[in-house]
Amino acid sequence: QVQFVESGGDLVQPGGSLRLSCAASRNIFSIFTLAWYRQAPGKQRDMVARITTGGNTMYADSVKGRFTISRDNAKNTMYLQMNGLKPEDTAVYYCNFLGAVNWGQGTQVTVSS
Repeated sequence: QVQFVESGGDLVQPGGSLRLSCAASRNIFSIFTLAWYRQAPGKQRDMVARITTGGNTMYADSVKGRFTISRDNAKNTMYLQMNGLKPEDTAVYYCNFLGAVNWGQGTQVTVSS
């Protein structure tokens, strides 16, 4: 079983930046497409960014141009650089496989003035 541990969430002002990290218990970054998701209380969990084994990236329209997904296979870690944060980015952020059904604790990002 692969376990993901997300970290780096914080309270940040609008327009600020954060870098989230995702550490996996197994080296799967060179094998599977991975993604960042987010979920606000009472709302659907949505994919915000994904990265393939070849390094191809895609982003949800809501974060395009502001967020950057990357990974370091040697460190078994994936990142989400978030710039120009908006209040609507407030959510718990998770990393996982595409089509995931099991979820970890995630990391809380709160954007507020």
